[in-house]
Amino acid sequence: MRLGRIGYINCYPVYGALDRGLVPLAAKLVTGTPVELNDLLVAGELDVSVISAVEYARHARDLVLLPDLAISCDGPARSVALFSRRPAGQLDNRTVLATASSRTAVALLELLCREVWKVRPHFAQVRAEGQDLDALAHLPHEAVLVIGDAALLLAARRAYPHRYDLGEEWKRWTGLPFVFAVWAARRGTAANGAGRVHEALLASRAWGLEHLDLLAEAAVRACGVPRATCLEYFMGLDYALGYKHLAGLTDFFRRLAADGLVPDGSLQFLHVA
Repeated sequence: MRLGRIGYINCYPVYGALDRGLVPLAAKLVTGTPVELNDLLVAGELDVSVISAVEYARHARDLVLLPDLAISCDGPARSVALFSRRPAGQLDNRTVLATASSRTAVALLELLCREVWKVRPHFAQVRAEGQDLDALAHLPHEAVLVIGDAALLLAARRAYPHRYDLGEEWKRWTGLPFVFAVWAARRGTAANGAGRVHEALLASRAWGLEHLDLLAEAAVRACGVPRATCLEYFMGLDYALGYKHLAGLTDFFRRLAADGLVPDGSLQFLHVA
């Protein structure tokens, strides 16, 4: 079995015990950005992976969701943000740099621009990881969408007068949580193998949620963000996939399907005993 993991600190609460050997895992771990993992899973190079929510919608015929496992927020996400030199309502026909690392964040930003802020910017896809922030500052733009550790780092710089947390904007708009990422398995993957990976992920998550202090210390070493910020970040994320999360996820998919951006369909889950 080959299991994908995002290299950002937001995955620490799910993978922390696996990384430390505290929960056995009968799979090879493959680390990448959300977009890289999306494409590897769809290509058949991974059996199970965390992926952008929108990519599940686009490839639902080939994938099944792992139950009770996601990365979501019910309010501020903190690590998915639009940094802007002007108010969002003034971005019509302006250049917005959009991270190449997350298709879900880009799709959400496009929805917010069109439906909430009533603007149609010119989007330019860019690499926007932590090591790219200095180079990004020199590109011509009015705003930039950044995710993951890089978003936490850019927020600390206070380089832009306006910052829009996309999780918070979605909550204000719909009243629902937003699911950024889910775990999925390829259809045809051995159910018992995928099931064992699912059990290991759930066990590791249980350990992680009980050791957020320890994970926050590791996050500081990984990305240089203050410990208090890392801990607040972890505590603001939800790693479950219950009814309220599914309501937010299906509402997001419904809006995308109405615009023809994803196929209209239903969520299908891996069968577990």
